[in-house]
This record gives sequence, structure tokens and C-alpha cells, in this order.
Amino acid sequence: MIRKRLLFFTFLLVGLIFCFDLYARGNREGNKPRIVQVTGVVRLVGTALFPELVITSDDGEWYIANNEMHKLHDYQHRIVTVEGEETVIELRFTSGMPAGTKRILNNIRIIR
Repeated sequence: MIRKRLLFFTFLLVGLIFCFDLYARGNREGNKPRIVQVTGVVRLVGTALFPELVITSDDGEWYIANNEMHKLHDYQHRIVTVEGEETVIELRFTSGMPAGTKRILNNIRIIR
């Protein structure tokens, strides 16, 4: 009797771990990075606690990943051309309504 209960709870625990793992991974098919070349003005936005660098052009805005900000820090208020991996994130409000997209550049390389 004790073996059956132990076996049942073991399978239950393994099943729960598997379900939580699947939920944590989510559906990331649309978030695959692609290589893009962007030309625009480098701006510093955000607050003192959470600063972000943004490249703004006529085509939109690209946020620079936090680990890449040091590369463009000296180019603020200048027009630059960079190449990097673009990841597009679909933003949503808490009600589930779409809130737009956020483009993030990672592994950037300064071209001009």
C-alpha cells in the first residue's frame, strides 16, 4: 500500500514539474532574432534607475540591449549605422489588449 502511494506521488510530482516547465518556456516562435541594419539618432531614454539607449529613425525605434549599451554610449545625439540581431517583442496590457511592439538590438556592430 505504501509503495503504491509513493509511486503515485512520484508520478504526480514528475507530471507537475513537466507541466510547469512547458508553461515557463511558452511559445517563442515569433521571437527569433534576425540580422538588421539600422541608421538613426542615438538617444538616452528612461529614468536614472533604468536608462535605455534607443536608435530612432523614420522607420521606428530600436532599443539597445543592456549588455550592449557601452558600445553606443559615446554616440548620443549622433546619427549612427549599426548592424545587429533584432528581436521583436509583442507588448500587451494587463487586460490582454495589444500595446504595440518593442524591437531590441543585440550583438551590435557599429558600421558608421
